[in-house]
Amino acid sequence: MRIPSSTRKDFITVRELLEGPVQLRSLTEEIGLDNHITDKSLHRPQLALTGFTELFTYYRVQLFGNTEFYYLKSCSQQRRREMFSTICSFAIPVIVCANDHVLDDDLLTLARDRGIAVLTTPFDTTKTIYVLSEFLDDQFGDQVTIHGSFVDVYGVGMLFAGDSGIGKSEIALDLVERGHRLVADDATMLTKKRESILMGTGSSLVKHLVEIRGLGLIDVREMFGIRSIRFQKRLEIVVELEVFDEDGAYDRLGLDESSINIMGVDIHAVKLPIFPGKNVTVISETIALNYLLRTYGYHASKVFSDNLNKHLNTPNVPGRSRDLRNVTYFQSDDE
Repeated sequence: MRIPSSTRKDFITVRELLEGPVQLRSLTEEIGLDNHITDKSLHRPQLALTGFTELFTYYRVQLFGNTEFYYLKSCSQQRRREMFSTICSFAIPVIVCANDHVLDDDLLTLARDRGIAVLTTPFDTTKTIYVLSEFLDDQFGDQVTIHGSFVDVYGVGMLFAGDSGIGKSEIALDLVERGHRLVADDATMLTKKRESILMGTGSSLVKHLVEIRGLGLIDVREMFGIRSIRFQKRLEIVVELEVFDEDGAYDRLGLDESSINIMGVDIHAVKLPIFPGKNVTVISETIALNYLLRTYGYHASKVFSDNLNKHLNTPNVPGRSRDLRNVTYFQSDDE
């Protein structure tokens, strides 16, 4: 399976931040809303307010919490203006004030004159840091678009990949008909969250449309209802479909777990051969259930291996064959 090169946004605007998940409102009207934010990290300008600006990461979102506001209020009006003027001399994109704090009018005037947006939120500092960091991490995360169908099967995010025409969309549609939920078809957009999570969704153009060759496009949401779709899901398994090759090497026991690396994250992978008459839908459900069993500590292949080793290490008793039956003796069957 070929993984395309990932991409990443160079910037987002303050306006996009204002319209994000944090309850923000602008204290400087439209001023600064088109400024570019180029870094996903936040900065609290405590040292910069005291005059030490050598390590001032001004290009980040500047967060003013209780500490910054109480420090400003402890200073005289003239000193406060001097400190705030110092940090406003840098090309700061935006200042976010937590706890519904509002800068004094003279400080807001300084920000307006420098083209700096000032926003405020009712969230406390800790919650503001968490929500803003989550949003910025998502906006500046690595992204890649993979040709495949993405389905939530028993709560497991499964991406079906393979050559064009192999039947990915048909498998997805069959799973939806059996009660599972479609996330995306044809083009699945993956975004790296934190260091070990990949979240997937569809494109804004295709959404939950599915192309079935010979039939055309169908709208899964309209046809099967809201229960049949998801807007996002964590990717946990990649099922690579390929035409069955008699000379191909396929896993028979499952002792060695395979994985595929996508944007630095190892994802559990299964190579599934396709041939006429094979019930891929049921096998896909089985893959999801087996993954859940392994997640909760039960590994069928290892259980079989342990039983086999135990059997092979059991000494032979002279004059008696090994009993390989699953039951010690057959009881009567009165059906």
